[in-house]
Amino acid sequence: MSETSSIALVTGGNRGIGLAIAQSLKAAGHRVVITYRSGTPPEGFDAVQMDVTDSQSVDTGFTKIESEFGQPEIIVANAGITKDTLVMRMSDEDFESVIDANLTGAFRVSKRATKGLLKLKRGRLIFVGSVVGSVGAAGQVNYSASKSGLVGMARSYARELGSRGITANVIAPGFVETDMTADLDEKRRGDIAAQVPLGRFCSAEEIADVVSFIASPRASYITGAIIPVDGGLGMGH
Repeated sequence: MSETSSIALVTGGNRGIGLAIAQSLKAAGHRVVITYRSGTPPEGFDAVQMDVTDSQSVDTGFTKIESEFGQPEIIVANAGITKDTLVMRMSDEDFESVIDANLTGAFRVSKRATKGLLKLKRGRLIFVGSVVGSVGAAGQVNYSASKSGLVGMARSYARELGSRGITANVIAPGFVETDMTADLDEKRRGDIAAQVPLGRFCSAEEIADVVSFIASPRASYITGAIIPVDGGLGMGH
């Protein structure tokens, strides 16, 4: 990575963790391009519409980014979905759609990005995973499998592309403050927080700060790693 400003691409950067990551990277001096599937992107960022479940949409989005803004050096694969339900009620479609968006979608984006990174001979592939990719979660067989798969993918990228100056890492958040968790009653919030050694939820900004570090030149010798941001929830995994 260069010491100067780089172009950073954040998929699903229009809200939640993705938006916090985009804001943190922008504050660090990078030019940030966010992708969004629908709706209106937030102000203050370059934005491209992209559906990570569609290879043609991904290629079209990258072509637009490369022609209008330049080659992204920092790729944050954040876009994803959940379809939580107990396994006995989980349909094939529930499972396959989550894998397609969260795992195959990250592959589509990172594979397309690699074309440009190999020419630059530098770059960062950063995958937003989850603690449940290591420890599992009831009602999230699909989501846990998708996040676990990111680890094998990132580590394979790390081995395949490391000689070209490209790193690949997974950020693994735990329980995060979101609009959904904010609506939980105090007892339920307390029960969840009690599972975390630090006794609280993580903020999206705390995740974003770690992503910004991994994207920086200071993290140039970190690759193939799972970096937990989970308050100790998944320690040892």
